[in-house]
Amino acid sequence: MNEVSPSTVILKPAAHQHFDFDVTIVGAGPVGLALAGWLARRSATQALKIALVDAREPEDSIADPRAIAVSHGSRMILEPLRWPADATAIERIHVSQRGHFGRTLIDHREHGLPALGYVLRYGSIVHGLAEAVHASPVHWFRSTSASAPVQEQDGVTLPIETAGVTRSLRTRILVNAEGGLFGDQSKTGEDDARDSRGSRDYGQTALVGTVTVSAPQPHVAWERFTSQGPIALLPTGGVRGANYALVWCCAPEEAERRAQLPDEAFLAELGAAFGDRMGQFTQIKGRASFPLGLNTVDTLVKGRVVAIGNAAQTLHPVAGQGLNLGLRDAHALADALSTEGPTPLALASFAQRRALDRRLTIGATDTLARLFTVDFPPLAIVRGLALTALEFLPPVKTALARQMMFGQRR
Repeated sequence: MNEVSPSTVILKPAAHQHFDFDVTIVGAGPVGLALAGWLARRSATQALKIALVDAREPEDSIADPRAIAVSHGSRMILEPLRWPADATAIERIHVSQRGHFGRTLIDHREHGLPALGYVLRYGSIVHGLAEAVHASPVHWFRSTSASAPVQEQDGVTLPIETAGVTRSLRTRILVNAEGGLFGDQSKTGEDDARDSRGSRDYGQTALVGTVTVSAPQPHVAWERFTSQGPIALLPTGGVRGANYALVWCCAPEEAERRAQLPDEAFLAELGAAFGDRMGQFTQIKGRASFPLGLNTVDTLVKGRVVAIGNAAQTLHPVAGQGLNLGLRDAHALADALSTEGPTPLALASFAQRRALDRRLTIGATDTLARLFTVDFPPLAIVRGLALTALEFLPPVKTALARQMMFGQRR
């Protein structure tokens, strides 16, 4: 696993002025690939030398079958690179709470957009972005692990290892797009690094997979809140649009028990929890589970090292904001570096521009994840009133929807 963080930096005097690269990106997931592609396109006049370092081979990620959701705003910024052909449009979102009144509908026509968002395979988006990077002058270090960097006054030295051979890269700017927020902190012993991070255990586990329903509503996504956590169903197409990506958040002990159930019993419990709005759940494939928590860094930039995407924040999957926020991080960073050059000033400008959007998106996701899981009848009534009120307050609903789709632009 790559071990890079904006906090794993030690200021040292510059030993020499040679640089292998202007910008080095660690992590070739969607956020890291998008940043590399945008920089390559936008920095032609400055001829920035860009490196991408990843411990995996691209083919490993391209084969990943997980379904992910991206907003229409994310599609707009990704299209100049490469947009997958197998994306399924989300034209309507139905938000409700199980067993209580109140619901909100968000429709793409209310916003004059072709879709609110899209569902696609993780491997598809990686494949498209990888092709864009392959066609650019970006130097891609594959199957290469990165260790804790050392920051000097004028640049950063990054130790890397490929096939047992160790070397160091010198770069003016280092970008961590890898994730693993806490994996490297135990090795630094830096108190300020621990203090700059926020975390929350939601006491939930997400069960994921692909389900088939008997009465599908094509291009409709569902966010159904229960006392244990939200159930999200995202349309993925299939015959008659009957396939949906499932994210079922529940208590860890319940998730462990349900993970062991035969398919028929699992689907029966899912139907009882979700309701019969799409008929019966008839099939489940690719079941998996993972714990849910909030992990964030308060400081995106430290010297010449910057964190974006999962290296900066991992969010609860409610409202599907994690990847979209990471892509907006990368797009703003590409703009700053290509406009102002690979300098600390560009990173400071980037951090300032991203502060409001990160604060609003992280705060909204965290509030939804906690507020809608408190099993207290009076609060359920308040939640129902709030959902219903959105239908009668179009400006408020529009503002919330556009925040989820586009974030705050500065």
